[in-house]
Amino acid sequence: MPKRILQGIVVSDKLDKTVTVKVERRIKHPIYSKVIRRSKKYAAHDENNQFQTGDRVSIRECSPMSKRKTWEVVIAGA
Repeated sequence: MPKRILQGIVVSDKLDKTVTVKVERRIKHPIYSKVIRRSKKYAAHDENNQFQTGDRVSIRECSPMSKRKTWEVVIAGA
């Protein structure tokens, strides 16, 4: 099964080797037919602590590294 890849923006880099990435998706409301934004935050592994708040990154699913961390940063500027 292929691993999912999502794009988002780093909103926190305070943890060691971990960044928090906010991923937004756009959906159409079923009744009002208006496009609305939904967002979710993911904890992603950043081995070299190279990403700062505001960076645009891609994250990929991986095997669990901790209780909340099951994503890893693949590339920046995606």
